Amino acid sequence: MAGAGRVSCIFHAKIYGGTGCLTRGLGAAEINNPMASDKIPHSQIFDFVVIGAGMAGASAAYFLSAEGSVLMLEMESQPGYHTTGRSAALFTEAYGNAPIRALTTGGRRFLIDPPDGFAETPILTPRGALFVGRDDQMAALDAAYDAGAEHLDTMQRLTGREVRELVPVLREGYVAAGVLEPEAMDIDVNALHQGFLRGARGRGAQLRQDARVTALTHEGGTCRVRTGGEDIFAKVVINAAGAWCDEIADLAGADRVGLVPKRRTAILFDGPGDIPFAAWPAFIDADEEFYARSESGAIMGSPADEMPMAPCDVQPDELDIAIAVDRLQAATTLEIRRIIRSWAGLRSFVGDKTPVVGFDPKVAGFFWLAGQGGYGIQTAPSMGRVAAALAAGGDVPADLKEFGVIAADLSPARFGPGAAG
Repeated sequence: MAGAGRVSCIFHAKIYGGTGCLTRGLGAAEINNPMASDKIPHSQIFDFVVIGAGMAGASAAYFLSAEGSVLMLEMESQPGYHTTGRSAALFTEAYGNAPIRALTTGGRRFLIDPPDGFAETPILTPRGALFVGRDDQMAALDAAYDAGAEHLDTMQRLTGREVRELVPVLREGYVAAGVLEPEAMDIDVNALHQGFLRGARGRGAQLRQDARVTALTHEGGTCRVRTGGEDIFAKVVINAAGAWCDEIADLAGADRVGLVPKRRTAILFDGPGDIPFAAWPAFIDADEEFYARSESGAIMGSPADEMPMAPCDVQPDELDIAIAVDRLQAATTLEIRRIIRSWAGLRSFVGDKTPVVGFDPKVAGFFWLAGQGGYGIQTAPSMGRVAAALAAGGDVPADLKEFGVIAADLSPARFGPGAAG
């Protein structure tokens, strides 16, 4: 490149169609604010701005930070406040639709053997997942078995008696059969989230908290993000704002993808005093009417509710707590006399329950990373890799393609005019 202050940046010139790396291809003194005549300080210029520092944003920032300069903007005082920090995650390859299962399986290796220094404790610990069903739920159990068997050869069909040998509190008259995924594991959500944040910062990424985005525009090949009274400039903005992703799209002038935040309630209660329960597998109703597992010397249970609501600091509803108690006591001999704690989190879905990952078809430089639903924790390693690869102008990594991860399945273009379906 000619011109004083310019530095050759072959990688970024390739990515951005010859325009060069925003932060490294041009000196700060040479970049004009596209909406004013003032010069832009170098400290306000990044290759990638990630809106949201929950699991989605943190994982994307972790992988993007190997490709360029990254700034994470988190509207709360702590990352992951609304969803990530309230998740009771289980790694199961029999959960979700085909794209979700492909992303989950593709991330198993990272979760089992993360990079050196990523986490001080194991991210995954053995648990097992037991899908249970009544006589009228045999089709749902068959579907759970088939979904798991797509990537696993260890799935097992169990009789009602075999199910109760694993979880003896399940009622004989309620559970007719089950499907066991022995390789399902608990996920240490905090270790995973902090590993991504720490790793991203270790590569130079920055995190700003209490940084709500109030405006987002694009002009002259540059995105301008307004937060905290100042403007930030980037080539690419990653919309990883969780339940607020459609609101961020409104600021950018992009079409919404129909994101629906849904409340999920959980309770923690005393386990049976006469039966050891710490080693039980997680047990999940075949139609996901409830699930439960041991946690911290007690039992965590949920009615698996999905109440649509506006993005907010969601709190548990007394009715959902009562439904959780009723369903668990109907399926088991557990007597829930004391609830130690209850909480709720938001899980955001689009219509097909498949994440939205890719560049917006209308607004240049605006990249979606939304709609992870109840799968965002277990798919985080794969989702972060896919987001980083696509946002940097590449393709889905080859190893993830082999598991069945397809860019078109995730693309926001599937919601546009003329889209199939």
